[in-house]
Amino acid sequence: MKILVCVKQVPDMESKFKLDKDNKWFSEEDLAFRMNEYDEYAVEQAVQLKEQTGDTEVVVVSLGPERAKEAIKKALAMGCDRAVHIKDDDYYKKDSYSVAKNIYEYVKDENFDIVFTGLQSQDRGSAQVGVLLAEFLDYPCITTIIEFEYNNSEIQVKRELEGGEKAVVKVKPPVVLTCQLGLNTPRYPTLPNIMKAKKKEIKAVEPLDTENLLTFTDIDYPEKKGAAEILEGDVNELVDKTLDILKQKTSVLK
Repeated sequence: MKILVCVKQVPDMESKFKLDKDNKWFSEEDLAFRMNEYDEYAVEQAVQLKEQTGDTEVVVVSLGPERAKEAIKKALAMGCDRAVHIKDDDYYKKDSYSVAKNIYEYVKDENFDIVFTGLQSQDRGSAQVGVLLAEFLDYPCITTIIEFEYNNSEIQVKRELEGGEKAVVKVKPPVVLTCQLGLNTPRYPTLPNIMKAKKKEIKAVEPLDTENLLTFTDIDYPEKKGAAEILEGDVNELVDKTLDILKQKTSVLK
């Protein structure tokens, strides 16, 4: 069996963000970077399946600048076997279609049985790369999976729907699966596995000149909201104050 895992390096969400001079993206100065959290679940599930089945190869692919190799190395240290790095300093200019098209062109001839991706990236949040990649590969796609089982060449997943509903889906490979938070508990790479990862192949390839269907015109900080107002008093006073606020500042009671 051959498994592909798509990962992305994103800014640590605890970082302090500054916009670049053109308001086209954020400045990378003073930012810390890490593997996209959703992708950690994808890597872990691929490695668990490898451990379950035995005769399985797990390949990791990532599109991004030179620093993206740190996320790739983490995936290799977690148990992936080899990697493809689509080295692209202008990664932020590519939309989901272009990213998925790049990945497809470099993996289309490898006949992967299962493709794991994160549900979405923490910086863009479009949740489109996985489903677009499935379209290019002509694979069925199951999104937002929160449980995964593999038995006798059949996959059973539970996926999360809107409103908290759950759905159980059965499918046979090939398939693309996008992973939701809570699917599993990603492992921490051990020192021996980190050392082994240094000997694993990371194949660097050039990005393709693909067409964007969407372009960013500019980005901005979200509008600042007013501070919370703390009400004090007995129950009757609190009710009166709350009603006054609803009448004056909202349209709830109008």
